[in-house]
Amino acid sequence: MNNKYSLLKNKLIILLLITLPSVLLVTATNQNSGYKPENDTLRFQGENHLRNIRQLTFGGNNAEAYWSFDDKELTFQSDWNKINSQPCDQIFKMNVDGTPVESGKQYLLVSSGKGRTTCSYFLKDGRIIYASTHSAGERCPESKMFASGRYVWPIYDSYDIYAADADGSNSSLMIGGKGYDAEATVSPDGKYVIFTSTRSGDLELWRYEIETGKYLQLTNTLGYDGGAFFSRDSKHIVWRASRPVGDEAETYKNLLAEGYVEPKELNIYMADIDGKNVKQITKLPGANWAPFFHPDGKRILFCSNHHSINSGGRIFDIFMINTDGTGLEKITNSETFDAFPMFSFDGKRIVFCSNRQSDRKPTRDTNVFIADWIDKPEKVDLDFKSVK
Repeated sequence: MNNKYSLLKNKLIILLLITLPSVLLVTATNQNSGYKPENDTLRFQGENHLRNIRQLTFGGNNAEAYWSFDDKELTFQSDWNKINSQPCDQIFKMNVDGTPVESGKQYLLVSSGKGRTTCSYFLKDGRIIYASTHSAGERCPESKMFASGRYVWPIYDSYDIYAADADGSNSSLMIGGKGYDAEATVSPDGKYVIFTSTRSGDLELWRYEIETGKYLQLTNTLGYDGGAFFSRDSKHIVWRASRPVGDEAETYKNLLAEGYVEPKELNIYMADIDGKNVKQITKLPGANWAPFFHPDGKRILFCSNHHSINSGGRIFDIFMINTDGTGLEKITNSETFDAFPMFSFDGKRIVFCSNRQSDRKPTRDTNVFIADWIDKPEKVDLDFKSVK
């Protein structure tokens, strides 16, 4: 009996060893079934975590595209003259699958169409918040790219934060008052809005509790604290910050008094949602900004030009880093401009903005793209070659 059992067991082992490679091959093939690298024309070699990249806008400057909580829509700002008659950014929304929104248009204007707008985001109830200068005037406020010989961003004290229904109707002031109020995002649990404000005299992070209307100042160190986002569990925040000292501190204060900030020497920081336990994540040269938590809360995506400083700093890519500052990894590789990454709430896709084109020709247009996120790249990803 034992001999027969041993003989049968040996035959089964041999059969398993013969068939196992075929099983593994079928499994691997099934994992990659439907994906055709040759059709992924917007993907670049080395972009191991991105697959099936799809373009959603096609001209002008389109930026800061962020997901709705159901992952079906995006809100974004645009100066694309095909959809925006105002010469400066207005807020729009679109369906992720490219189908028309409820108005029958592919891109629906959400903001008033007046003034300048920035930094829109979905509330948990489907409304959209955004910053706008329209209460101070219907025209785009004047701006310049250089002040005191430095490349600068304008900080309009006429920016206030508004909330509107999903179709743009019933817009009302949510966060206002003296000074700049903008760069608002919402906690996934729907309780808080975090934003940047000059209400205390410097560019600091503030938290607004939606139910009670209470404010909490989260930062108080000299420098630009902005572009903050919450972790998926709503327990932490991540943001960009400058920390000027010496002569640079005086320059920073003088520029801010003129209504400008110089977006250089920025690094990524994180803290608890009450502003406690602050820690610096990156210690890199150049501008490190547009951070967003990976769904696991242990990694952060962000935009940086630290790798192109020696050649002028004009190339921006998306990087990923562990929250302890280790494991820096390059995510995009278009050699143009890639920024504003945000994970969908199901964690399966990211949206980002880029100057990339499938024909690889240079352009100044910045468009919105979405891609499947591949957390653990497979052979088909590691072997990917750019389409020429």
